[in-house]
Amino acid sequence: MRVSVTEAKGQLTELVRRAEAGDEVILTRHGHAVVRLAPIGAAPDRKSRKALLDAVRISAAAKVAPGASAARSQDFLYDENGLPG
Repeated sequence: MRVSVTEAKGQLTELVRRAEAGDEVILTRHGHAVVRLAPIGAAPDRKSRKALLDAVRISAAAKVAPGASAARSQDFLYDENGLPG
């Protein structure tokens, strides 16, 4: 449904109800779409967030390439006294 901003001023409560129910509500200005009313999704609970973080950690660990440690990768730039060499 498309509604002008001017018309929406008097119907805001009804438009919000419709958007919450899943209807697409688009506000227009001078005939051009400018805003879409959409319901906010439920925030993920603690258990879901933990599961997502665990999945990301596992995925990242699987992508680690073998090689020199980043902590030691620039040692060749310095001498035994820690000065540029």
